[in-house]
Amino acid sequence: MHAPREIEELVRARHPLVAIESAEEERIGRFLSQLARRLGKPLLTWSCNRGLQPFGAPRPAGRRLPAPAPDPLAALDEVAARVEPALFLFHDLHPWMGRQHPAVIRRLRELAHELKESRKTVLLLSPQWELPVELATEAALVRFPLPDESGLLELIAGLETDLAGQTEVTLALDAATRERLARAALGLSHHEAETAFARILVRDARLGAGSVPALLEEKRRVIARTGLLEFCPLTESFDTLGGLEGLKQWLRVRERAFTPEARAFGLPAPRGVLLLGVQGCGKSLAAKAAAALWQVPLLRFDAGRLFSSLVGSSEENTRRAIAVAESVAPAVLWIDELDKAFAGLRGSGAGDSGTTARVFGTLLTWLAEKQAPVFVAATANDLGGLPPELLRKGRFDELFFVDLPEPTERHEILAIHLRKRGRSPEGFDLARLARRAEGCSGAEMEQAIVDALCESFHAGRELTTDDVASALERIVPLARTMAEPVAALRQWAAGRARPAR
Repeated sequence: MHAPREIEELVRARHPLVAIESAEEERIGRFLSQLARRLGKPLLTWSCNRGLQPFGAPRPAGRRLPAPAPDPLAALDEVAARVEPALFLFHDLHPWMGRQHPAVIRRLRELAHELKESRKTVLLLSPQWELPVELATEAALVRFPLPDESGLLELIAGLETDLAGQTEVTLALDAATRERLARAALGLSHHEAETAFARILVRDARLGAGSVPALLEEKRRVIARTGLLEFCPLTESFDTLGGLEGLKQWLRVRERAFTPEARAFGLPAPRGVLLLGVQGCGKSLAAKAAAALWQVPLLRFDAGRLFSSLVGSSEENTRRAIAVAESVAPAVLWIDELDKAFAGLRGSGAGDSGTTARVFGTLLTWLAEKQAPVFVAATANDLGGLPPELLRKGRFDELFFVDLPEPTERHEILAIHLRKRGRSPEGFDLARLARRAEGCSGAEMEQAIVDALCESFHAGRELTTDDVASALERIVPLARTMAEPVAALRQWAAGRARPAR
């Protein structure tokens, strides 16, 4: 249900306690002020600095508030004592929800029973809620999402109204540009988007289609602050992915699957792929190439950042990371080395009190039920330690096996890496190098070219085929060092996974 509508229904139904999870105080305040006017009720707010007072009241100049006013117990008693219907918004009451403040928890529980027959509602606003068990059945928890595309379009329309007639700035905004800007700002709060637009106008004196990169950069900074996801720049193009024609064709067919035309056609957004295979053969590069092909943000999901020593924090971190990814959608969520992130999952429960299993369960449920257009590109080198339900259709669209490159693929990969380093592939005997690179992964071939460049640079001459061939000769491929595990992986994938080539 839409969060504003859910809150209004709870207030109209005389639900006494509503916990709102959001960091957007101004946006929530405006919404509740409008709701209070529609219902013909006053809105009062409480904070530990200013106590209980009417919403929007200016801070008294030159004098301090009486000492008892900021006390939450006194404020809750005042809520109970007031006769007239009203909405009461309490800011940041979560520090008083711990075991060290049992009186506040007890008073809220009593207040929930006292207000059931009244037309008063207490709304508790916090950026993050972990409600104590005593209030789990008394308080309705509503997670207020970040602005959607329509909300950001309203923000842009408001900017146009405010700046109308000003000659200092140029607004080059048609319907298509407004939509592009709104989509680029998805994942920002109302305040963050407003600040981003203001910075663009101050710096460029112009807002238009060319402002999209600046919005994406602002989004990158905001996501980096969460510490849970990494906003990856699209530095790789689809052309830098050598070989893997089966996987590449699968991605090309879904290039327009995120568009409104696809939704109108009845086509659901693609859910994701699980890429299993030999290390260094392009699994991670394929995730980056998919985002570049579809021109959507690429978010890296680092499972190691999720785990916290606090009970329940790891699960909450997972939910927050998922919420950030959905707020940016459409996007590619890249989960690198899924098998290592959840290593030892089947034995979880003894050493970590089941935290790994619960985090994985949260992720597994989301993969099956997600509605937002978030394409999950997960990579793994071994699925032996993961439960079989991960492979069920509906969580991923397809399981691809990425094997060592064949001769034609090695030829293509060598050419790509020579071009990336300013050399024309036509000047090299690629057929000879492809034969010499048998058993090498793409990463190993790239490193051979880098090693050859070092040697030729040190000798003061240009890179030659012989230099690259010698570097390839010196490499001991991982497929030879780890021959038994690679053979076992190939045997497991035969008939179970779709070949990526």
